[in-house]
This record gives sequence, C-alpha cells and structure tokens, in this order.
Amino acid sequence: MEATKEGERKPAAVPARARQAGEIRARWAWVEPSVWTDRMLEALETGVKGGKWFSLIDKVYRRENLRAGFRKVAANKGAPGVDHVTIEQFRRDEEAQLERLERTLRDGTYQPQAIRRMYIPKPGSREKRPLGIPTVRDRTVEAALRQVMEPIFEREFAERSYGFRPERGCKDALREVDECLRKGYRHVVEADWKSYFDTIPWGQLMERVEERIADGRVLALVKAFLSQGVMEEGRLREAKEGTPQGGVISPLLANIYLNTLDQHMARLGHVMIRYADDLVILCPSREQAQAALDELRGWTTEAGLKLHPDKTRCVDMNQPGEGFDFLGYHFAHTRTGKLDRWPRKKSIRKVKDSIRAVTRRANGHSLDQIIQKTNRITRGWFEYFKHSNRWAFPPLDAWIRHRLRCILRRRQHRKGRARGPDHQRWPNAYFAEHGLFSLVQARATALQPT
Repeated sequence: MEATKEGERKPAAVPARARQAGEIRARWAWVEPSVWTDRMLEALETGVKGGKWFSLIDKVYRRENLRAGFRKVAANKGAPGVDHVTIEQFRRDEEAQLERLERTLRDGTYQPQAIRRMYIPKPGSREKRPLGIPTVRDRTVEAALRQVMEPIFEREFAERSYGFRPERGCKDALREVDECLRKGYRHVVEADWKSYFDTIPWGQLMERVEERIADGRVLALVKAFLSQGVMEEGRLREAKEGTPQGGVISPLLANIYLNTLDQHMARLGHVMIRYADDLVILCPSREQAQAALDELRGWTTEAGLKLHPDKTRCVDMNQPGEGFDFLGYHFAHTRTGKLDRWPRKKSIRKVKDSIRAVTRRANGHSLDQIIQKTNRITRGWFEYFKHSNRWAFPPLDAWIRHRLRCILRRRQHRKGRARGPDHQRWPNAYFAEHGLFSLVQARATALQPT
C-alpha cells in the first residue's frame, strides 16, 4: 500500500485484469466454481481456439464437482432407479460412492445403468407421459457433466429460449408473450411436437455437441447416457433415439438441439418464444405467420422431428373467440373484448385433481388438517397463475368450498352432495375463519400497490 502525506495508507490500485475477472465472475455467478475458474470463464467469454473445448473430462470427475452434482440431485429428491438405491442410502455412503465414481470416470470403466421407465398421467388426456428414472449414481454423474457442458452452450443460446436455463423461467417467457401481444403481434403460430424428447436423432444431436466439445471421453460419456437401455416391466429395451425425460442432462441436450431453430428463426426476423419443446411464434401479419409456420415445418422435417398435426396452427388474435395455449395459460379475448389470459382447461383440471385427492368425503382428518393440505396446493398454484384475469378465481374458490361442505355434510350423516341450505349452515366466512386460502382475496391483495 502507498503512504499519503498525512501518514495514512491508501489502497493500491486494482489491476484492470482483476476488475475484469470480477465482472466476468459476476456475470457467470451460477456456474460451478470448482470447475469454472476465472481463467476458464475468461476463455469462455473471449472464445477458445477453433471454437472447441478440449481436456474437459478431468473437470467432470473432479471430486468437488461430483459432490456438487450430488447436492443438486438430492435437492431435487426423486425416486430410485433400477438398483433401488435411494438418495438417503447414497448419502449415508456418500464419500465412498463419490470416490468410486471419480475412479471409474478417471480410468474409463464407468458405465451408466439402465433407466427405469414409468408413466405419469398426462393432464387432460388419456395418454400417459413416459418418464425415465436413472439411478442416483448416474444422476450424480449427469449433473457433474452438465455443470461442465452447460456454460459452453449457454454462451450462445438464443435470447428468447427460456426453458431449463439458469436465471430464466416460465414467467419470463409469458411476460414476453404479453409484451408482444400488446405491441400488435396478434398472428400467432401455436406449435407442438410429437414426443420431442423421445425422437431426437442421436446423430444430428451429437453433431451439434461436437461443434463445441472435442474431448473424446466427454463425447463418449454423452453417447453412453443417450444409449442407456430402458427397463420396463422387467424387460430391458434398447434405446435408439431420443433423450429420456427425467435425466439430468436431457434438458440441456434438448436445448442444444433446438438452438439451431432458435437462431434460424431469429435471423429471419421471427419472434419465436420457446420453453423447452413448447413454443409460439408471434407475428404482425397473417402472411408472416404463415411464412413462419412454413419455415418451422421445413426445419422440423430436416431435423428428423414431427409436428402434431392437430395442435400446430396459425391463430388470428384479432378475431373474438380465437386463442392459444402456452405454458399452462390460455390467451384470448374476454367477453368485454379485452385481450387477456387465464389458466387453460388442463391447468384447472390438474389442480382440481390434486384437491380431490385431499378432500374426499370419506376423510378421517380434521377440517383444519384438510384445509392446510388444500392451502398448500392452492397457494402454489396461485403463485404461478396470479396474473390471470380476475374471473378465473371465483369458480375455483366456490368449488373448493363445495368439496369441504360435502365432507361436513357427510359427517352429519346427511346423504348426497352439499345443497343450498348447507351454504347457510357453513357460509363462506366459516371457512375463512378456519384459514381457507382464498384465490379471490389473494389476487386482490397481490394487485394492491406496495
């Protein structure tokens, strides 16, 4: 430090390089620090020779990176895979498990196990959504691999891609859709792929990965995760395409594959807003919307994917009665002619199904316990849908109170469902006194100026 005339000391000047390193670190605050050093982040921003990254496998199997990967896996909870090892069991033997993963990744003997296939209900449909559950050990390695790969590709992902990306989310995508509609982009391409995650061609996907990564062992690890077998009903099925939903690395690979489409549409001047495999394209005219749809169809064919014929269309939002769905919301005109949004029918059915499960009439819990469980569901649902048109909430509030009145009626040994007199016997204020969360009141409070 340098002395002043008064005998005090003033701080030495901070080198420009140090300031730059601090600024870069701040921009990439979400990356795993055990992998991404200041020097690597600087190379990430300035670019590496040939645009490809070498010597990455040692970052993948670094113990600190594996440990950070397991922390994320544990935070997401989830079921065990085909080896039946739970997160808690892995945690009890964590250091030995991580040491084994580090050693097998280092010497090249690591092999992922098969994925356990299960099917979950698809809201509003008789179909079920396939879900692949890797083992905890494989999810840990996938998380470590993602922490190495993600910044490399995040650097060039499109601005209007929001799904499964750091510091971005559904609300950001919805906010931009609202803004575009206000600006007059009223001709919308509503698109839906058929089984996107399960049909991604491996060859073309790996070509996109190889554009930025040249470490052969990392590429082999990606291929190993793609080609994991699927265990279903006791039978091992060989995978030939796609990246299974449920895998930690799958969302990143899905974004890598669609980034080409994002960039293509941006170059053509189309406003395409995408969240994972959900997308809309907003245009100022019918002709531009049709041109965008034609481009989308052409790209989809070349990419080896398929658009759903019944769910892909152009929508004219200038016409009353027209509307489109995106990320759980339905965008359309209200009866007064205002363009607004509210939960789509599938979103309403989904939350009702959740509430039905905790409000069955043959329920042994106290009313207060039932209300607490119901509130946990409705509070979370409201947090996502609170920007809906105000008329979306009163019917759901009334339906929930009806469910509770049916329970109380049964407990008085009365037959049938709640009727008119039950509204006087148990008025709305009765449930408010017991702490029932009101969607209507919550919206009114949320709109009050702070």
